[in-house]
Amino acid sequence: MSEAIPDLRSHPRAEAYGIIARDAGAILEGVTDDVAAMSTIAALIHHSLGFLWTGFYRVVAPGLLQVGPYQGSLGCIEIEFGRGVCGTAARDRKTVIVEDVEKFPGHISCDSRSRSEIVVPVINGKGELIAVLDVDADVTGAFSADDKAGLEKIVEWFKVK
Repeated sequence: MSEAIPDLRSHPRAEAYGIIARDAGAILEGVTDDVAAMSTIAALIHHSLGFLWTGFYRVVAPGLLQVGPYQGSLGCIEIEFGRGVCGTAARDRKTVIVEDVEKFPGHISCDSRSRSEIVVPVINGKGELIAVLDVDADVTGAFSADDKAGLEKIVEWFKVK
């Protein structure tokens, strides 16, 4: 792996996520700290693909997420399960893709430039929800099944670390 994060915006998304997963695996080999891993993964995804906001909301109490390592403008500090896209993904433990955040009931606008969003639950090796990975884009319809598959593959690191 090179020292710089590669610009993968011109690659097909499925290929780009494969490269990010490979690089994350190499960088995180031997790492056991979830926060260090979240920081690294957020930086790799954010800078490789040029998203508006990329980061984690960690489960800090029953039914409560708190902003964790991220790249981009300020994030919301706390989100309750069931609120907004992140809270919905946490409550349901399922990836949520929102083509247009303006049309998502209860969307929480942490950055008014956000137009689409994908949120992926992060499950540890014990089957516990420990966080959600939240990625926002400044265009509508930015996320597809390729993003879902790629991001879900990347967060599998937390199951097998």
